[in-house]
Amino acid sequence: MKIGNVDLGERPVLLAPMEDVTDASFRILCREQGAAMVYTEFIPSDGLIRDAAKALAKMKTIPEEAPVAIQIYGNIPESMVDAARMADRAAEVAGGYGCDVIDINFGCPVNKIAGRGAGSGMMREPDKMVMITKMIVEAVGKPVTVKTRLGWDEHSKIIVELAERLQDVGISALTVHGRTRCQMYKGEADWTLIGEIKKNPRMHIPIIGNGDVASPERALECFERYGVDGIMVGRASFGHPWIFREIRHFLDTGELLAPMSVEDRVKLAKRHLQLSLALKGDVRGVFEMRRHLSCYFKGLPDFKDTRIKLVTTMDPVELDSTLDMIAEKWGGADIETPVGVYGI
Repeated sequence: MKIGNVDLGERPVLLAPMEDVTDASFRILCREQGAAMVYTEFIPSDGLIRDAAKALAKMKTIPEEAPVAIQIYGNIPESMVDAARMADRAAEVAGGYGCDVIDINFGCPVNKIAGRGAGSGMMREPDKMVMITKMIVEAVGKPVTVKTRLGWDEHSKIIVELAERLQDVGISALTVHGRTRCQMYKGEADWTLIGEIKKNPRMHIPIIGNGDVASPERALECFERYGVDGIMVGRASFGHPWIFREIRHFLDTGELLAPMSVEDRVKLAKRHLQLSLALKGDVRGVFEMRRHLSCYFKGLPDFKDTRIKLVTTMDPVELDSTLDMIAEKWGGADIETPVGVYGI
């Protein structure tokens, strides 16, 4: 599968953009674990054009995570175009590597974004969505992709027709989450319309499916049943970045990997912590890692007190020692990833 000139191989598995999750340390880790491409946290277009420090920081990437997409959102056409131009020149504007793809977020369902007409709020204004997309495609040199949903609600699932319109204005790939905006993340993702997009003989760009891919078996089913070119994994990767290696192995060999041992989870958690500290410094690096670390070890018995230590300490040395203790105390224990742990 190719997005423009970015070759992601056969049946690629991509890391979805997630606010407060897909920072550079997590993106690098997921690439190391087999993600074919990663996405930044979604970045507000108005923040970028105001040179807001937080927005600019999110746009900074490093070579180890490539190929990487910078994702922007907003609902003001001129601001979106300006932000896309900045993303196109991200290495110059924010420093670092830059990006390989510019992705437009027309899918975020949270009220503070969709409620003001951005993200999946654009599903109520498809003409404007298409216009903004066309303007961005014409303004930048890198491939432009879109991530969106089935529609605003159960009565306005417009994605099959909308997919054609977005393709016709020049996007290089389309990712569809199999829920409406009003569903948020409730219920099961419906891939039926994603499959309909792929079956449409007029469609020739890659179609990437997203929603509830939480196991290697489900990933294979999505490829075989719906014919998608790629799949995107979001919430199931939180606390479980090795899901990309598990899926890749199953797709390539038909065999399931054994569950990751506690010792190997500790090693991976330490690698994640090392990346976070190197990229953000001790204080912010520890603070922003705490939300990840306890999730690495869900399913361990009698873990409550240790989990509290993981999410409260601000000392990187103490955190590293706690991880060593976990390997020593629970090493050799069988640990399965409980169904539903990752909120899917």
